[in-house]
Amino acid sequence: MTRPVVLIAEELSPATVEVLGPDVEVRSVDGTDRPALLAAVAEADALLVRSATLVDAEVYAAAPKLRVVARAGVGLDNVDVPAATAAGVMVINAPTSNIVSAAELAVTLILASLRNLGRADASMKQGKWERKALTGTELLGKTVGVVGFGRIGQLVAERLAPFGVHLLAYDPYVNHTRAAELGARVVELDELMRESDVVTVHMPKTPETTGLIGAEQLAMAKPTLHVVNAARGGLIDEHALVEALTSGRIAGAALDVYSSEPPSASPSAAKLLELDNVTLTPHLGASTAEAQEKAGIAVAQSVRLALAGELVPDAVNVAGGAIDDLVRPGVALADRLGQLFTVMAGEAPELLDIVIRGEIASRDVTALKLSVLRGVFRSVVTEQVSYVNAPVLAEERGITVNLETHEGTERFRNVIQVRGTLRDGEVVSVSGTLSGVDQIHKLIEVAGHPLDVTLSDHLMMIRYEDRPGQIGQYGALLGEAGVNIAGMQVSRAGDGPGAEALVILNLDQSAPRELAERIGEAIGARAIHTVDIAY
Repeated sequence: MTRPVVLIAEELSPATVEVLGPDVEVRSVDGTDRPALLAAVAEADALLVRSATLVDAEVYAAAPKLRVVARAGVGLDNVDVPAATAAGVMVINAPTSNIVSAAELAVTLILASLRNLGRADASMKQGKWERKALTGTELLGKTVGVVGFGRIGQLVAERLAPFGVHLLAYDPYVNHTRAAELGARVVELDELMRESDVVTVHMPKTPETTGLIGAEQLAMAKPTLHVVNAARGGLIDEHALVEALTSGRIAGAALDVYSSEPPSASPSAAKLLELDNVTLTPHLGASTAEAQEKAGIAVAQSVRLALAGELVPDAVNVAGGAIDDLVRPGVALADRLGQLFTVMAGEAPELLDIVIRGEIASRDVTALKLSVLRGVFRSVVTEQVSYVNAPVLAEERGITVNLETHEGTERFRNVIQVRGTLRDGEVVSVSGTLSGVDQIHKLIEVAGHPLDVTLSDHLMMIRYEDRPGQIGQYGALLGEAGVNIAGMQVSRAGDGPGAEALVILNLDQSAPRELAERIGEAIGARAIHTVDIAY
């Protein structure tokens, strides 16, 4: 029997090749040499890459035998996942390979900032001896605020505990029991900013978290505060950070990530390079020999599973097991509804009901449940969410998940509803369906409001008291910001002025959070959300 061909397009550790084993034929190609890559991939069953090889629709078209693409790392920026899904190709990565490295770097940056290590090193190399000017601060007894208490945030907390610190945690999806076990007190962001001596950020970057720590939050801080970001560039507003550092509003910062990389490419980030009280590193979170080897070994193990037709825990675009042909079109819709629910809820629900109605309810709809959970956690955790770890993430956060099926439905052939009960008893719900021959994703209910609107990539949802002139106000503000409205629908709870209105705006591009806040203030919105759907 012919052995499957595994094509390695970038340098990986010898251990990676060893794990692939003798049952496959390993070939190599320079993934940055486009013609060579397209020629070599024609006979490949699996393709292994890191960050330099672009894997797009052209590659899939040139690879009729390709079954799996594996990225030896966390990110997937260079892999076109929707195109892979359309081509029936599984995409794999190594979502936890760098979490220890990232946590250790965050702790290193905290100590470096408190003890002025960057300045001290530069000073010594200039022949100076500035002991007095470089006096630092002890970590013992200080309050450390961990913004984002997922796996990396928890690893940071574990490593900081022996230093004798007081830990605060902010995360709308935090498991309070787990936080208490690690000695952390869960608080709101404002309280964390007021009380902390050190703030370290470990959240994914989404429209809701971009600029999470800005001028308003920094204004609350102690003048002795040190801020650390080894997670994602843009979580801290760099312009506001520069202002706080230069004015003495806070004492110092240490950054490994930037809104634009390298930071010299952005005017606001470039100013950080000029400040003495900032420690900067060039995105080194995953740059350890151990993390790179873990990533290679992890994806090699997953490739073996994929080629053997077994369940692959780290597959990011294919649910394990066979999916009924009638159910399969709803998998992507379920994921998108999960993403929308998370934006609307803003925190972890205590109970999550996934309700499937219509003819698909008579089939095995487990894949829809897994896809909803994957969507729910996409923007909540820093690691990649798969169909296997999504239920684990729910369990870790104390979320009870129920799957309901009902074969009867009134308005539509099939309906997927995501309904969550929050800690205060509020119920948040969103429902969708597939429409027409092209199976267009439609949004048919949000927060009890009936709708029939396309679920596009960029949305703005506004709940407000309906009165004359409201549409004109937010339309004008969007227009001034250069954000085009591609479509909209208004649903009202009641009749006449004063009734609650819910508007769904389909936008041609993402709307910045600051713009949404201005719109909300202008019309007195009860709630406003921007949503960018990921694939």
